Amino acid sequence: MAKNTGLGRGFDSLIPKGMEVKDIAVPGETIRKIDLNKIVANPDQPRKTFDESSLKELAQSIKKHGVIQPLVLTPYKDKYRIVAGERRFRAAQIAGSQNVPAVIRNHEELEEIEIALVENVQRVDLSPLEQAVSIVRLRDQFSLTTKDIAQKLGKAETTISNIIRLLNLPKEAIEALQKNEISEGHARAILSLKTDEKEQKVLLSKIITQNLSVREAEAYAKTVKSGGKKQGNVNSKQTQNLLNRLSKNIRPLVSVKEKDDKSGSITIKYKTQKDLENILKNIDH
Repeated sequence: MAKNTGLGRGFDSLIPKGMEVKDIAVPGETIRKIDLNKIVANPDQPRKTFDESSLKELAQSIKKHGVIQPLVLTPYKDKYRIVAGERRFRAAQIAGSQNVPAVIRNHEELEEIEIALVENVQRVDLSPLEQAVSIVRLRDQFSLTTKDIAQKLGKAETTISNIIRLLNLPKEAIEALQKNEISEGHARAILSLKTDEKEQKVLLSKIITQNLSVREAEAYAKTVKSGGKKQGNVNSKQTQNLLNRLSKNIRPLVSVKEKDDKSGSITIKYKTQKDLENILKNIDH
């Protein structure tokens, strides 16, 4: 079976908004309408509770538009057992639907697809974000716990959880990580400020404009969480205002590390000769 990585598209399409049929169904496969009374839930589903208010909201949507995302089912006795889509199934019941769209797969086919997805996650060329998306797909499409996935990948469960958490970054931070403007370590420092999105964005800006190391970013996050004064290599407001006077193209290349006595050092990084010329022109003016 050909392996469908689904990772060659634009980044927006990587952020999982639910199970994607193309990752389960083969090209041209028919999506069938299955009566709800022919469907049973999977007793091994790790998710045991469903938010009632969100289920009712989804049910209202189903009443208007139907079930947009098909369920994935597998034959079970004289019925079908849910592989993915129990929330849609429950909402369809609330909406009073008679049937739902579904892709039917036998156990052997599902096993092959699961193996392909596991191998995809293990690819060495995947970025941290691509790994996170692949792991979430594996979790959601096969009702696997993070512990199950960790065992299949030979990684610690905490490692899997931390990778998935990258998808909780603010949009700006996700884009910066995808463009390699920040590292995975920087991303984790930003995530540690999860209760304050404004401070997350402030830290992201400082990492990029001031060229903060991961350790410096972690120190900044720690002081924010403790409510203390930002110390170390985080610049004063006055110094930041001076940096902001640089042109938009030059500012990301210049970083200032300031000491408590207001002395410090300036570091200028450039990738090309053209960058250097622009910096020098900026200084001349």
